[in-house]
Amino acid sequence: MERMGRTEESKKMGLEELIAVVKNAGVAGAGGAGFPSYGKLSDRAETIILNCAECEPLLRLHRQLLEAHTYEILSTLQVMAEAVGASQVIIGVKEAYTAAVDAVRAVLNSFPMISLGLLPEIYPAGDEVVLIHETTGKVVPPGSIPIEVGVAVFNVETVYNIYQALQERPVTRKYITVTGAVERPCTRIVPLGMEVGQVVKLAGRVTVENPVYILGGPMTGPIAGAHDVITKTSNGILVLPENHPVVWKKRGNSQINLKRAMASCCQCQMCTDLCPRYLLGHPIEPHAFMRAASSGTTQDLAPFLNTMFCVSCGLCEMYSCMQGLSPRSLIQEYKAGLRREGIPVPKDRPLASVKQELAYRKVPLKRLQSRLGLNVYDHPAPLDETEVTAGKVRIKLSQHIGAPAEALVAAGDAVEAGQLIGRAKEGALSLPVHASICGIVQDVNGQAVTIAGR
Repeated sequence: MERMGRTEESKKMGLEELIAVVKNAGVAGAGGAGFPSYGKLSDRAETIILNCAECEPLLRLHRQLLEAHTYEILSTLQVMAEAVGASQVIIGVKEAYTAAVDAVRAVLNSFPMISLGLLPEIYPAGDEVVLIHETTGKVVPPGSIPIEVGVAVFNVETVYNIYQALQERPVTRKYITVTGAVERPCTRIVPLGMEVGQVVKLAGRVTVENPVYILGGPMTGPIAGAHDVITKTSNGILVLPENHPVVWKKRGNSQINLKRAMASCCQCQMCTDLCPRYLLGHPIEPHAFMRAASSGTTQDLAPFLNTMFCVSCGLCEMYSCMQGLSPRSLIQEYKAGLRREGIPVPKDRPLASVKQELAYRKVPLKRLQSRLGLNVYDHPAPLDETEVTAGKVRIKLSQHIGAPAEALVAAGDAVEAGQLIGRAKEGALSLPVHASICGIVQDVNGQAVTIAGR
């Protein structure tokens, strides 16, 4: 097993030094929205939580990575905790992930400030607000972030990337689970900027005609084209037939969705009753939004403004609604409209008490997977860390929340893997980007740097 090099010597690393190392390596949240990880390193953090909930059905990379590189990940968590002055680290991992749990237990005695927080196999256990409540009992207030309750959350690959940063290796690769309608589901580590279609080929033959690629999990991942590229936040590629219900839902039309809501929403409240944020006391009630949106009533703006508190987990439309309506999709559209108009997240919404019924309204992951029609694709996707080469990559300058990187190279330049090709924008929340392969720069524009391998 690989052991910590520089990290072992840096256990008393100061916070500012750690922030600089993490920022210069271009570490962003390896999933979700890609928040720059240096921005989460704060001396306000009393608790650090490692997110190994592996939220989406069929994805496996985080539990596999925790099992394969346990010591490196826990050592890095120790460095992070000491740098920020945290008093504890909790590894939030589903109890069902026995191989990862056993790997952690085997080395846990070496890390007295780290403990296991075993999670039920529910969805969405990986939502930060849900994860924090499950492991600490704390509830993040509506519109706030985890640090407001003294918590910082990092997923497994993000921490492993911080480990690499401590070895002076920037983020140039991404672990990806390729699964679904493929011959050999697998988890591979690929260069950033590699095309989705090329990554799918690593899993062998596609077993359906007219396949559709979902970049991420079935609940929250968008449909992607074969020529879209892997970024720092890509976690998986799910290959499905074009007539699969998950694909139908993702291809829904908002005008049709609204008309269907007008015709069919019976206000049963199942979307709200099973909403994980609502159950934790947040002021989000999908059924109230559906009533207001489908009736056109605007006398009460609360149902529209409260869409800001939706985490877009998708349970309401992929699991809860017996009519097959699309609350999440409509809420996302309304949220986007509010943001375009510059309307801020309401700050006056109180946190209600956690609902007593929370304990028996958690959605089992296996039941969700069955409801989605994905059991047929529930196969092992073994981790293979053999180096993958790419003939060409298109590295996006924006792979994170915040300002995009500013290109430092021009067409015709020769670059080496790991070389800085885009610097973080000065004075802004931003991250640098690095070349993922050796080659010649073919094109530079405001969005990406294209490199042809050599």
